[in-house]
Amino acid sequence: MNAALLDATLPIARSAGERALEHFLTAGFRRIEPAILHPASIFLDMSGEAIRGRLFLTAGAAGEELCLRPEYTIPVCRAYLASDKAGQVAEFAYLGPVFRAQPEGGGERAQTGLESFGRSDAEAADAEVFALAMEAASAAGGKLAARLGDAGLFDALLSALALPPIWRRRLMRGLAEGRSLSAILDAPLQGSIVQPGVLAAMESADHDGARALVQDLLTIAGIDAVGGRSASEIADRFLEQAALRSSAAIGAEKRQVLESWLAVSGDPDEAAETLRALADAARLDLSAALDAFEQRNGFIAARGVAIAETRFSAAFVRDFEYYTGFVFEARDRDRPDARPALAGGRYDGLARKLGAAADIPAVGAAITLDRLPGAR
Repeated sequence: MNAALLDATLPIARSAGERALEHFLTAGFRRIEPAILHPASIFLDMSGEAIRGRLFLTAGAAGEELCLRPEYTIPVCRAYLASDKAGQVAEFAYLGPVFRAQPEGGGERAQTGLESFGRSDAEAADAEVFALAMEAASAAGGKLAARLGDAGLFDALLSALALPPIWRRRLMRGLAEGRSLSAILDAPLQGSIVQPGVLAAMESADHDGARALVQDLLTIAGIDAVGGRSASEIADRFLEQAALRSSAAIGAEKRQVLESWLAVSGDPDEAAETLRALADAARLDLSAALDAFEQRNGFIAARGVAIAETRFSAAFVRDFEYYTGFVFEARDRDRPDARPALAGGRYDGLARKLGAAADIPAVGAAITLDRLPGAR
C-alpha cells in the first residue's frame, strides 16, 4: 500500500527514500510497516494537547478517537511490543507516509528511518543509529550539518542539583519549546484560570485524586475545553501551578550553574571538557553521565563521522517527552535556518509508557525526505 501511494504522490521522495532504506537494510535492519491508524490518545499523552491541531483525526467503529500516524517511532514501538521479539534485540527500518499538518503547508510527507530496540550497549547503539542515518541521508542526496544534545546528561545535572520534579519537567519542556532559561524560571506561576484558593487546597492533595477531582468538576460544569486546552490538560496545569507554589524557588547559585551549563555549545569533545570543569567547580558528581557522553563521541568518530564537524548544544532537547538521552537533528549545510531533515534520539522510557512492564533500551532516527537538499 505504501509503495503504491508513494509511487502516485511522492515519486521524488520515494526515489530518495529507497536509496536511504537500502542503506539501513544492508546494515541488517529489517523492514517493518506498522499500521496507519492509531489511538489519538497515545500521541496526545506523549506530546500534549497542543499537537491535536496537527493530527488528522477520525473515529473508530466503537466511537474511539483515532488518528493517521503523525510519525513512525510510536507505531514501530507498538508493533515491536506486540511481536514475539518484545524485550529482545530487534532492529527495524521503514519507508512510507506520515500525516501531520505542517507550518509550511501540506499534511502528508514521506519518511524513512530506523529504530533499534533492546541493545544494552547504549553509547555504541546511539553512534551506530546516528551514523547510519547521516550516511543514508547522504546516499539519498542530502548533505547535512548535525546538532547533538543529551537529555540524559541534562537530567543528571538537574538530579545533582536536587531540583524538585516539577521544576525539572518545567525546564525540560521549556527548553524543548525553545524558551530561554530566564523565560522559564521567571514566568508567572498563576494564569487567568488559576485562583490562589484552589491552588492552596490542592498543594497537599494526592496527585491522581486531585487530577480526577478537577476533571470531574470541569465535566460537571460542562467544560470540555478552555482556550484550546482539554479538561485533562487544564487539570494538569492546576496541579503544576499548585506544585510550583509549594516548591522553593531555584536559588541564585543553582541558577548560575544552569546558565553556565546551558551556554555550552560547539565541538562535542571540547564541550565535554567544559562541562566536566563546570561540574567539578560546582562540586557535582556527573562523572558517570559525562563518561558516557565522551564514550559516545568516541564511537561516533570511530564510525567515520567527523565529530568536530557536528555541533553540540547543552540546551538542545527534543520536543517529545519520551526522549531520555542522546538527541540529534541535521539540516541542509547551506541553509542553517531550514527545518531539520533528520532527527532522532534515545527513548528508553517509551516502551513502558506504551504498556511494557519495564523500560527497554531504544534509539532511532527519521529522515523527512522532501526536506533533503538534492533529493532526487
